[in-house]
Amino acid sequence: MFHFSRKKSALIVVILTGVLFLTVLFLSQCARDENARFEDYTDALFRQEVSANAITLHYTLKNPSLHRIYDMPLSLGQVSTDTDAIGAAAENALAYLHKYDPLNLSPENQLIYNLLENSFSSSRDMAPFALYEEPLSPLTGTQAQLPVLLSEYQFYSLSDVRTYLRLLKEMPDYYDAILDFERAKADAGLFMSDARAEAVIEECEAFAAMGESHYLHETFEGRLKELMMNDEEDLSQDTYEQLIAENARYIEEHVYPAYEMMAGELRNLLGNCTNEHGLSYFPDGKSYYELLVREATGSERTILELMTMAYEQIVEDMEGMQAVMDEMSDVADSSIFEDSNPASILASLKDAIAGNFPEPPSTDISVKYVEESLEDFLSPAFYLIPAIDNLKENVIYINPKHMSDDLTLFTTLAHEGYPGHMYQTTYFHSLSPAPIRCLLRCDGYVEGWATYCEMMSYYFAPVSKAEATFLQKNASVMLGLYALADMGIHYKGWTLSDTIDFFSDYGIYDAGAVSEIYDLILGDPANYLKYYVGYLEFLELKKEAIATWGEEFSQERFHREVLTAGPMPFWRLREEMM
Repeated sequence: MFHFSRKKSALIVVILTGVLFLTVLFLSQCARDENARFEDYTDALFRQEVSANAITLHYTLKNPSLHRIYDMPLSLGQVSTDTDAIGAAAENALAYLHKYDPLNLSPENQLIYNLLENSFSSSRDMAPFALYEEPLSPLTGTQAQLPVLLSEYQFYSLSDVRTYLRLLKEMPDYYDAILDFERAKADAGLFMSDARAEAVIEECEAFAAMGESHYLHETFEGRLKELMMNDEEDLSQDTYEQLIAENARYIEEHVYPAYEMMAGELRNLLGNCTNEHGLSYFPDGKSYYELLVREATGSERTILELMTMAYEQIVEDMEGMQAVMDEMSDVADSSIFEDSNPASILASLKDAIAGNFPEPPSTDISVKYVEESLEDFLSPAFYLIPAIDNLKENVIYINPKHMSDDLTLFTTLAHEGYPGHMYQTTYFHSLSPAPIRCLLRCDGYVEGWATYCEMMSYYFAPVSKAEATFLQKNASVMLGLYALADMGIHYKGWTLSDTIDFFSDYGIYDAGAVSEIYDLILGDPANYLKYYVGYLEFLELKKEAIATWGEEFSQERFHREVLTAGPMPFWRLREEMM
């Protein structure tokens, strides 16, 4: 990630009679030169960052050569435990960026400068806490996400197939590097709890036990068949069969052993946990959590300010639920759509947002279901961001285990598709922003927008307004409680008992369910805040837009300006829009 603040110019312009015109011409030329130099720098930075590993490059660019990238990195990435080196790299990045004077840059380049500065500063501040990060969280860790990314690794050419197979061979070394990181965490007294380690071990063992039924077999064959249909590729039947056999061998010889190794080594590290509670119990844990929340949410509010904002929103939502109670009919049954096919739901959502949102760009989207064997180990849903030069191909994954009814599927597809992640991503990139912007991600903006859209989607569903209000505000309250629990556990130092008491104050008495929530929050600090704080920041931003724009406010204008600005911290988004 990247980020920054505006540096004051040391330039002094002396306006004298007779030389003013020449001075203006000189400054204009300087600005053009500075913009050209800065854009050369950001293009080079983009190429450097996007080429860090094969997954990042392939998922970002379908045609790397168009950006003067000609060599595919045959690596899954690097994992570093050298906090000094990480901090020094961030300081060097800052120093290099500060060679440019933002006041001589165009407005768009000034924005990029500020976003880079903010990102580099965040990386510098976070560097001493590198070992506090956790790459192996249950559900969201590398062990869960990498196989899905591999299964969706597109084969545009035979060269892509060769790269893919090479990446399978790299998995043992890559996972060993992650295990080195986990050993360093253990040595520093920062290793995960035994319960979380056991959950990751269970995931790894289940993955390695899938044998020939593993989806990496089926998806490889499907992608290879599509490649055979490409007239530009001369892929014979013999080569096809050879590649199928090679993939199967690599899964057996490299992929499964990588997961078996990870399970075994994590089992050896059991018992190294020194803290069964939140981050505040670690040395400087509160300071790390403050930095983590700021980076994750893009909000500059303090933790206490965020807690106050969350409490106030929960009270408002509960009052809203109470206000419609008398209008409520029976709660919607599990089936509220004549056609609950995901494609039909996405089409209806696309129609529903017309008039309140800008016209979406033309694109294709497919919905896939998580393999049954992985339903226990993956998130309820996720959107795979397409390459920036291949925005027409979009994929949403749905985990059927978490889709309890049609309305859940409807609001989930609103979060992931229209008007959520897919719409936001494709709309912004249809404006042809500078390539570096695709790497300047702000999770609070991205997840906050999708949550904002999910909440709005209740009013698009075929239910009464009272029921939509009740269900939307109930969803908001639950997410708010999770967010408050996150801050309570990691900043206030709540124990499991404290967390159970907190939820019981809101009528939630299932200690077992709260215990599961507690474990999820322990394993993924600030995760819920990306969604909830981002959502609240958008609500606050809309209030400001209504007050500032007056009669010129409209839903379409507000959404258009948010989407056009693109992902960025909320303090900067507020400046851009207001």
